[in-house]
Amino acid sequence: MAATHRGGRPTAAARAARRRAVLHWIGVHALAVAAALFFVLPFVFVLLTSLMSDQQALTRDLVPRTWQWENYTRVLDTPGFLTWWRNTLLYAGLGTVLTVVSSIPVAYALAKFRFRGRRLAMMLVISMMMLPPQVIIIPMYLFWAKEMDLAGTLWPLIVPMAFGDAFSVFLLRQFLLTVPDEYLDAARVDGCGEVRTLLRVVLPMAKPGIAAVALFQFFYAWNDYFGPQIYASENPAAWTLSYGLESFKGAHHTDWNLTMAATVLVMAPVILVFFFAQRAFVEGVTLTGVKG
Repeated sequence: MAATHRGGRPTAAARAARRRAVLHWIGVHALAVAAALFFVLPFVFVLLTSLMSDQQALTRDLVPRTWQWENYTRVLDTPGFLTWWRNTLLYAGLGTVLTVVSSIPVAYALAKFRFRGRRLAMMLVISMMMLPPQVIIIPMYLFWAKEMDLAGTLWPLIVPMAFGDAFSVFLLRQFLLTVPDEYLDAARVDGCGEVRTLLRVVLPMAKPGIAAVALFQFFYAWNDYFGPQIYASENPAAWTLSYGLESFKGAHHTDWNLTMAATVLVMAPVILVFFFAQRAFVEGVTLTGVKG
């Protein structure tokens, strides 16, 4: 063989190629480990600081001398914190359901129907994605506060989600383009209407895309600070975790261990949701760019 001597030993070229392969493997994995540490270490720092005492927090010590698990109890006992939790779950949970349910039919129509004005409708969806919410916040606030009398609540943020979201429609539409039309035609031949075809054929095949849209919307609502600040700031009973955390930090600006414990409690649900749904999330995001 060309890669070995007659005695069976590898040639110099083969040894060099193997050495390059090993070095390439080490280099790639070293970069991956460095990138992982870059993202993980800040969270580890926050977690360890949240378990320190007041005197040890933000000192040179990296590990707690005594593990202060009661810091989390003190945070949960803070007046209003559980209310912020409930409000955030309502906002993120109900908002995600409404967004997904209202965006699927629109995305299905844009992906699979042929009608006049289809391109214009798609351009309008993309234009809405490019429109910053700050541009329309004044007329929207006047409408919800003056006309609907819903200032000091989260309903001005939740109700509009029942009418779809431009980004969710766009992402779902891109994913539904990857669903072969032959499956839809077969369902129609069997007597299924468009609604039944959507429910029985399209939705089971679009689970990764729906999961990606749901996660994006859940993360957005859970971390939203601008919306609750505009509509709910005057009513502490309607605050969310993102807005209430700012108030908590102001009241405990010297208690960094408690501030870090509150931060962990705010981040933990999002991390857990992504951890258990990351496979569907990554698959949904990947497949949305397969076909345009």
